[in-house]
Amino acid sequence: VQLVESGGGLVQAGGSLRVSCAVSESTFSINAMGWYRQAPGKQRELVADETKGGGNTNYADSVKGRFTIFRDNAKKTMYLQMNSLKPEDTAVYYCRAHVSPLYSDYVNNRYLEVWGQGTLVTVSS
Repeated sequence: VQLVESGGGLVQAGGSLRVSCAVSESTFSINAMGWYRQAPGKQRELVADETKGGGNTNYADSVKGRFTIFRDNAKKTMYLQMNSLKPEDTAVYYCRAHVSPLYSDYVNNRYLEVWGQGTLVTVSS
């Protein structure tokens, strides 16, 4: 099981961008998911995450009110909508998910933790 990211690019400050993260093969369920980022010379940090079933969503203080994490279960795809972008949002963005490949995994709370390859978001001032 792999996560394939897309949607990164160059955008001016104040603009918007949506990054996507698709599960590469058939899997029964995407459970918890999250987006992280790593800026040059800095440690990877949590941007936003969502617990299994979407019951609890958590955002870093620096992106609250500007970023939204959501998913399309039918497409097995997760998204991060980024609005009012700032130069300090420039980073490589990574998705992470707990996936249950089979129904038997899901009902027994078994999952794999997988990461995307990263997509670069550059915000110009």
